[in-house]
Amino acid sequence: MSLHGGIPRAIAADVKRGERLEWWTLGWMASVVLVMWLVMGASQAMKAAVIEDLLSLVPACVFLLSVHWERRRPNRRFPFGYRRANSLAFLVAATALLSVGGFLAYESISTLVKQEHPSVGGLTLFGHTVWLGWLMIAALAYSVVPPIILGRMKQPVAERIRDKVLHTDALMQKADWQTGLAGIAGIVGIGLGWWWADATAALFISLSIIKDAIGALEKAVAELLDGTPRALDSNDVSDDAKQLIATLKTHFGKADVRLRETGRYIAAEVDCPPPKRIPAAAELMGNDLAWRLASLSFRPE
Repeated sequence: MSLHGGIPRAIAADVKRGERLEWWTLGWMASVVLVMWLVMGASQAMKAAVIEDLLSLVPACVFLLSVHWERRRPNRRFPFGYRRANSLAFLVAATALLSVGGFLAYESISTLVKQEHPSVGGLTLFGHTVWLGWLMIAALAYSVVPPIILGRMKQPVAERIRDKVLHTDALMQKADWQTGLAGIAGIVGIGLGWWWADATAALFISLSIIKDAIGALEKAVAELLDGTPRALDSNDVSDDAKQLIATLKTHFGKADVRLRETGRYIAAEVDCPPPKRIPAAAELMGNDLAWRLASLSFRPE
């Protein structure tokens, strides 16, 4: 077994589905950004939501780029192929998520410390003055819908193809709709005369985003440092990695086993002489996850 270029047939359809979802994300979230920008006004939560929605496009972009590079075949300059493009994309996506949380926290704390009192004016339409807050609430309500739908659709695909970039993007979608709801609460608070409600709502959401981002960064760094494969939703060793280690030890006795992730794939190394017959990937990981074992090598002790 050896690392090679291209996407396995077993997950090709799901990878395609992930790409379609990301293209939908770019189009749908671009419309959200436009609508939010048009009614932004002086609201801190609205400004934060617009910037957060812009940054939320980063994971979608890097996922599409990483899949494009992953399909390329090995060459003289990159003899092991481009499968680690997914690992690099994961780091970028996690950094973008942390940037969103950090920006929201900074802006919110600054507003609370300075005790800035945001105001929401009116807009004259056809001879009638309409409170701009109603338009902001409508725009924020619209901004909540796409992330909820897209995030729920991405999650199962990310799990099937073991794609941490797509999983992080689903977290970004969660941050999007939470920010939208926080923004609505903030606008309502302004209308009631609670100047602090706007920034407090954004700060509350930022803490949750930062927590998710730090977890994603820990996994991204572990992957780039050849750490044992991590689970999608935590920094713990993944269940399939634990099972593979146990299976290899069953086949080859008490030999040391090392696993590392190369994008969505696993490379395994066993400290023992090469056997006469090397078990097939399906024997070691099962038919559903056989595609995930991209490399199995042996090193005499």
